Amino acid sequence: NGRGQGMRTANGFVRCSVTALLLVMPVLGCSRTPPEQRLRQTVESLQQGIEQRDGAVLDAGQAEDFIGPDGLDRDDAGRIARLMFLRHHQIGMQLGPVSVQLQPGHATARFTAALTGGSGEVLPDAAQLYEVETGWREEGGEWRLTSATWVPKL
Repeated sequence: NGRGQGMRTANGFVRCSVTALLLVMPVLGCSRTPPEQRLRQTVESLQQGIEQRDGAVLDAGQAEDFIGPDGLDRDDAGRIARLMFLRHHQIGMQLGPVSVQLQPGHATARFTAALTGGSGEVLPDAAQLYEVETGWREEGGEWRLTSATWVPKL
């Protein structure tokens, strides 16, 4: 029956089209995520990377020309993070509200950060509250950390 074959072919085409659309939609959704929302997600990913003691997340989030206080560069920042990860078995990082100022291709994010480090006991071995200002550059749709300054508040 030729008509039944045509219906099956049409139904197969519709199913394939819908499946392809469902596979492509998440990719399209990511590209349409507003820059500020992507930056906030990047800040959250860095926070989670620190708490999970994952230096790779930090390395991936920093621009090649990252600069911190007193000339701290990308390599120095990585060494400090690894030292902190070795020193503390558990790391906690809670961020206060993140204030974002966007410019074309660049952004500034300011927030407070409460950092704790411990050996796994109930109370942390160390704790500090910081005022943090970070600079960001958009590279290929991804935000990269270009600068960071922090001032202890306790």
